[in-house]
Amino acid sequence: MAFFGETTLLMRIKRAALAVDSWIDASLYTAGQRAGEAWVNFSGLFDRFAVRGGWRLAFEGASEAVNIGTAGCVVMLALAIPAFRETSEDWLKQQELAVTFLDRYGNEIGKRGILHDDSLKLEELPDHLIKAVLATEDRRFYSHFGIDVIGTMRALSANARASGVVQGGSSITQQLAKNLFLNNERSIERKVKEAFLAVWLETHLTKNEILKLYLDRAYMGGGTFGVAAAAEFYFGKNVKDISIAEAAMLAGLFKAPTRFAPHVNLPAARARANDVLANMVEAGFISEGQMLSARRNPATPVDRQRDLSPDYYLDWAFGEVQKMARDGLFGHERVLTVKTPLDPAIQKRAEEALENGLRQHGKTYGAKQGAIVVLDPDGAARAMVGGRDYGTSQFNRATDALRQPGSAFKPFVYTAALAAGLYKPNSTVVDAPVCIGNWCPNNYTRSYAGAMPLTSALARSINTIPVRMSLALGKGNAKAGRAKIIEMCRAMGLTTELKDTTSLPIGAAEVTVLDMAAGYAVLANGGRRARPYPALDVRNNHGETIWRHDANAKPAEQVVATSVVADMNFMLNKVVEAGTGRRAIIEGVQAAGKTGTTNAYRDAWFVGYTRRLVTAVWFGNDDYTSTNRMTGGTLPAMTWHEVMAFAHQGTETGPLPGLEGTAGAVAQAGDNRDADAAQSSGGNLSRRSFEVIESIGNLLRRPARPDRQATGGGNGYPAQIAQDGVRALGGRIALP
Repeated sequence: MAFFGETTLLMRIKRAALAVDSWIDASLYTAGQRAGEAWVNFSGLFDRFAVRGGWRLAFEGASEAVNIGTAGCVVMLALAIPAFRETSEDWLKQQELAVTFLDRYGNEIGKRGILHDDSLKLEELPDHLIKAVLATEDRRFYSHFGIDVIGTMRALSANARASGVVQGGSSITQQLAKNLFLNNERSIERKVKEAFLAVWLETHLTKNEILKLYLDRAYMGGGTFGVAAAAEFYFGKNVKDISIAEAAMLAGLFKAPTRFAPHVNLPAARARANDVLANMVEAGFISEGQMLSARRNPATPVDRQRDLSPDYYLDWAFGEVQKMARDGLFGHERVLTVKTPLDPAIQKRAEEALENGLRQHGKTYGAKQGAIVVLDPDGAARAMVGGRDYGTSQFNRATDALRQPGSAFKPFVYTAALAAGLYKPNSTVVDAPVCIGNWCPNNYTRSYAGAMPLTSALARSINTIPVRMSLALGKGNAKAGRAKIIEMCRAMGLTTELKDTTSLPIGAAEVTVLDMAAGYAVLANGGRRARPYPALDVRNNHGETIWRHDANAKPAEQVVATSVVADMNFMLNKVVEAGTGRRAIIEGVQAAGKTGTTNAYRDAWFVGYTRRLVTAVWFGNDDYTSTNRMTGGTLPAMTWHEVMAFAHQGTETGPLPGLEGTAGAVAQAGDNRDADAAQSSGGNLSRRSFEVIESIGNLLRRPARPDRQATGGGNGYPAQIAQDGVRALGGRIALP
């Protein structure tokens, strides 16, 4: 009976499960049928709205446009989010640096930064100035929401017709957003951020507040920001007193402040002012009679001699001071007076030397631009010329242009090799073909000179030797050797990215003129890192000193051993005395340096130094076109000589580090003497001849090492030095 009961229960469970399964199947079937009927009804309903032919194409296009537009808005918002991080709650109260720069003697040389002038309200500014700005920059300013859609479409149309940028479409609010939060980068990302921030500004400020900020913070050329500072700088008067013609000239600066600055290009400034006056008539702000009167009596700026303002130097110095401020070195101080190491006499001479060199020889050599940096051996910037004409181009070729240094890079390679203990100045090296892969460097002469002392190889700028050094540094692995060269470059102050290529040892990397000067300064000061700096001391607006370089700057670390510095100074002195840099010789001053010429003659360098100063000179073309076979030993060396000879007038200059107690180019006794360029004249012995005789005598008085008497090998071997001395004297003396 128990078995029968269990069987009945099991059958009931099975029947219940079948019933549930049947219900589920039936429900799903019914739901599917109803869904199908609903879809048919839905499709039938929308079939009534179906379009065909051209209308269908239009609707499909509109639908896709909505989809793409929605996705685009999401992407643009994502791009704009980083910009909104700059809009903290106190963004309007944040004040940029306002810096007054003094030269090393305490005389004012210029200003940079923004000076806020809250004493003048918008209502106090001349009505014709405001109208001139609105008529030229944004006529619908008071009617748009931050973005002038009509003006943007008009600008896009005009630019498309001209196949270039001939008209701007940014509203005043957009321009203010760029000035407050962004930079001048030409990119879609920047324009997206600018548009979103413009709308954000419109929601947080009134129209008058936006206009006032724009008039206060826009760059107006000549290192001035805002219409008040510009009126004082250009016309020597309060902005409240300017005329319609002067207002038009100021309003014309917003488009291109450096190109239309009246102290740089007065004809262009007046032509631009005439355009502004025409815009004011077209907008109905002034009458034609007022326009004609203003044109008959154009604005005349006060005399501002550009050469009194070392603008390239000031631009760089201001950037460095901004970095110091961001690092918190000045606390919360924002109005600063910075005493710089700039020497106005050297600065002026450097500018004249660059311009005179290009005017006299630029056409012959096919060179149109140049740059010069003069440093103290510890890195203090004494002068800087970033180009031929600041008014024409504000691009600083001394700090921002990346150019190949050519053979001027070789001292870094030699320093690395000497620091590794692989060579000495008197080491014999062989100039012979060498290849790394399928790359085989050639010398300037397209020939090979065979065995020679290392000093001679540097003086003659042999290309194969630094390549062999890279192999020696890497113990046969050129890549490992180049890594050590790059490490030395970093230690000596080169800050730009050095691409690791097979031609790196002969100067194929890209560097700046400032970096080259800083790197050579290490050799001029005895081996310590020389970071270029523009500030001797910094004072706040109360006259209190808040930072001093000698007390607050990081101490310079020793990066090259003094023995290596001595060897490098000996060899680089020979480059000037008897090598490729002979045009740089300064009578009575011991100097060292190196020429540099790049592939296809695109760049020509001379970088050199004395115990007092380091100067780097570059010539070339902005578009990287080749010069007319200009080498570093020509115009660059001549320009270097002109600047440095002037800077050393009436000064006592000691010998280079490691060469103390030597005469002229002669180093310590026992070093190999490179006499490649020594010449005899008439029947008398020259000064160089007496120096060689003295060095040979000193050597012979020294006891020779027994292990080297027979072979004449190693450092200071007698036989080779004696032979060099005989060659230097033209074979006119007999050795004992």
